Amino acid sequence: MRTLISTAFISLDGVVEAPGGEPGYRNAGWTFKDVEFLPEAFAIKGAEQKEATAMLMGRTSYEAFSPVWPDMADFADYKVLPKYVVSTTLAEEDLVANWGETTILRSLEEVAALKETDGGPVIVHGSATLNQALSDAGLIDRYHLLVFPLLLGAGKRLFSTTDKDAQKLKLVEHEAYANGLQKQVFDVLR
Repeated sequence: MRTLISTAFISLDGVVEAPGGEPGYRNAGWTFKDVEFLPEAFAIKGAEQKEATAMLMGRTSYEAFSPVWPDMADFADYKVLPKYVVSTTLAEEDLVANWGETTILRSLEEVAALKETDGGPVIVHGSATLNQALSDAGLIDRYHLLVFPLLLGAGKRLFSTTDKDAQKLKLVEHEAYANGLQKQVFDVLR
């Protein structure tokens, strides 16, 4: 069974929207504005690329990443990985040709079936709505969170507000950095 890892830049109040400067959001670019860059704080991102054997994302994140990431040296390891996009509306002709093998999954049941296949970890980048659905369905196995010392208020959140039974997590790795960022890695307990 494959491990499904959700990775996110997240504010202390749970916002994950517009960390890289996406337009149309009041606090866009919050991951680099007024936050000192420390390479060691972002080392988890390189480790994730080496560990992942596939990527999973929602349509919105695919449409944001696919025009940019294929040609970025920072994401070179992801170019060769198989990619899976969960969408009920994305069509095959909407997929980019220069980012390797991409498969459209139409349901969470298809994600569950992907997890049952042989292979290593599948990493989920961005995709707030998908993350909420995956978590609510019990499909996420691990969280890699880089927590920023910010309260952003409005914005998409990583976790849903669904009324559900408590989901227990085990902190397996953590570190605090001089710039205020915290790395928190949690396994989901079943």
